[in-house]
Amino acid sequence: MGLGSTAGNPCAERGFGRTVLHRVLPTFVFFVSFFLLALSHPAAAQDYRFNSVRVEGNQRIEAATVVSYAAIARGKSVSAGELNDAYQRILGSGLFETVELTPRGGTLVISVTEYPTINVINFEGNRRIKDEDLAKIVESTSRQVFNPAKAERDANTIATAYSQQGRVAATVTPRIIRRTDNRVDLIFEIAEGSTIEVERVSFVGNRVYSDRRLRRVLQTKQANILRAFVRSDTLIEDRIEFDKRVLRDFYLSRGYVDFRVNSANVEFTRERDAFFLVMDVQEGQQFRFGKITTVSEYPGVDAAAYGDSLKIKSGVVYSPTLVESSIARQERLAIKQGVDFLRVEPRITRNERDLTLDVEFALTKGPRIFVERIDIEGNTTTLDRVVRQQFRIAEGDPFNPREIRASAERIRALGFFEKADVEAREGTSKEQVIIDVNVEEKPTGSLNLGGSYSVNDGFGVAIGLTENNFLGRGQRLSFTFSTAEDAESYVLGFTEPFLLGRELRFDLDMGFSQTDSSYSAFDTQRAFFSPALTFRLAEISTLNVHYSWDGSEMKSRDTPIHGPVIGSEIAQGGVTTSGLGFTYTYDSRLTGLDPNSGVLFEVGADYAGLGGDSEYIRTKAKAIAQTKIMNEEVTLRATFEAGALNWMGNTNSRTLDRFSLTSDIMRGFEPLGMGPRDLSPDASGVAYDDGLGGNLYAVARFEADFPLGLPEELGLRGGVFLDVGNLWDLSNVNTAAAASTCGPAGTSSCIVGADGAWRSVIGISFLWSTGLGPLRFNFSRAISKESFDKEQTFDLTLQAKF
Repeated sequence: MGLGSTAGNPCAERGFGRTVLHRVLPTFVFFVSFFLLALSHPAAAQDYRFNSVRVEGNQRIEAATVVSYAAIARGKSVSAGELNDAYQRILGSGLFETVELTPRGGTLVISVTEYPTINVINFEGNRRIKDEDLAKIVESTSRQVFNPAKAERDANTIATAYSQQGRVAATVTPRIIRRTDNRVDLIFEIAEGSTIEVERVSFVGNRVYSDRRLRRVLQTKQANILRAFVRSDTLIEDRIEFDKRVLRDFYLSRGYVDFRVNSANVEFTRERDAFFLVMDVQEGQQFRFGKITTVSEYPGVDAAAYGDSLKIKSGVVYSPTLVESSIARQERLAIKQGVDFLRVEPRITRNERDLTLDVEFALTKGPRIFVERIDIEGNTTTLDRVVRQQFRIAEGDPFNPREIRASAERIRALGFFEKADVEAREGTSKEQVIIDVNVEEKPTGSLNLGGSYSVNDGFGVAIGLTENNFLGRGQRLSFTFSTAEDAESYVLGFTEPFLLGRELRFDLDMGFSQTDSSYSAFDTQRAFFSPALTFRLAEISTLNVHYSWDGSEMKSRDTPIHGPVIGSEIAQGGVTTSGLGFTYTYDSRLTGLDPNSGVLFEVGADYAGLGGDSEYIRTKAKAIAQTKIMNEEVTLRATFEAGALNWMGNTNSRTLDRFSLTSDIMRGFEPLGMGPRDLSPDASGVAYDDGLGGNLYAVARFEADFPLGLPEELGLRGGVFLDVGNLWDLSNVNTAAAASTCGPAGTSSCIVGADGAWRSVIGISFLWSTGLGPLRFNFSRAISKESFDKEQTFDLTLQAKF
């Protein structure tokens, strides 16, 4: 790829074929002329004196401009070397295709041929990158002087853009077509080539973690069968550099402080149609925390209180993240106590014998520097206050470099900006700093088209419109429409993350839904309105307080197939519910001390009775514990979930109000397939068999996910699970509506399962991470159940966006 490569090219006569000749021939003539002059006039060949300079051949460029480039003084002695320097300066200006300097007595004649003007710039052969996108990255522009060197750089830039998409074989050749009036059309002929993918990613030197585990860390992926939908399997140089960093972060967070990437080699396959990426790593030894101490070198500050605030303990696997979070915790404590300019300096002592790192947190007094102001630039849409809200300091506060870095990360995490640079510079005095925030905005709206499939609801389509930075205020506004064969919903959502300028999130959701499921004996319609406030209680715990209004109705189908209990609930017509509730959440799975283990605890309660037709207290609790074993190849997870409904109103509760165990709570059964049922007979003596739900439930789920040993590019993993659960209690249900006797014997009640019974289900899962979304197959079998339960041995779910 080059401007001089025109051999065998039919476009050579269009301009580039004579470029080298035009440059070399004048120089050759120039030196030959001086050589002949030197032979005939040996003394004069070394010294010239010009009284005038004449410029010939220029059309657009003023003669004075050419003379200024030559810089030949009139009436002064000029050597042959100085004439050559003048020639090089004129040619180096990039304005002229050819330059000749000819001495004629006392006159220096400068003959030039100007480069043509670019008429238009066209791109040919490009399909993957649009013309307007290519026009943004090239230097050459219309109505500018054509410059071959610049065109060559543009060709390289375009080729680089294609290599970023994995098309490293793309070639770009610049051509020109000469027009009248010394104009040219600049054409970039592009041969995109095929995408060259990463066929295999492998590692050398890793002993603790397998190649499969490390590949999950990298952003670069191996090519898989869905490569048409995935671009992460193409080779991008910047991505490899990013992979090196995340791989190092992965090992450092697990105590391997000496880890390093020796090299990342990329090789073509023998057929030269794919790449092999081989990373040579050195893991080193795993270190743990040794002694954790805090000392004070700040007068008047007691180290004991700061030491008590630390969460890390001896014996925990060392992680720089834990050290950073401990420093931030102690500095926040200093701010809370009104101690200004306190800095925490970690001093680490390495113990090779027992592979521990002693950490001493030294409380020191930092320089007395204040924040003069915060300048924000580049935000054309986003309001300044949205960026300022990410800072925990304001003008006039003590300067804390660690807090500035944390603020920069929060700004980037907003997702509003292509890039966000936060730097501190000296202010109007040495005791003050100015914080510069330079951002580059990116589109924040999205249109999501999705599809889903489940055994219960069938195929569905979801359309979502979301604006995450509504009117530049940092607010989220969304509308989602989803429909399946048996259910559809319309939901409008709004979120203000900083209500009243505080770290207080406000959510508002409202919508309408209806179902027509073959698994229930009735249809439903529901409209809801729910505002909520969420605020942080501690680092990994939050409290959500919400109000909800709900209007719902159970509706009979055209051909009634329900029993008397469901019939009495349908007869209630539309029912409104108004109430308050809260949800407390503690989640250490992402920010806890151990990156491989974590727990989630969630408990909430809702009181309905602030107007409306219903009055009850509903409580729910969930606890999840998970860990990774066998070098993080296998994930173990245990979940316990329970709920209770205490009906307090004068009316009877409905199936819609009670709990029903769907497949995301208890696998192996149809919706309303386990728990209390109404087996009242119809006129012909056949039982209706209606699921009624229950007021109480408890479920324990145990599962393990593991690799199947198949090629990782397939994205398939396996799993096994055991679910144990119970759903019972029909207090405040109109059971009197049911028939008093059932079956030929006529001696037993038609309501069964109200006293509850424990069910258990075992099963296997196949999890497929496809380019369209996660696909999960569940095959289950109930090992203990009641005779009236409705088992579901297979379940398939797919969630996709495209």
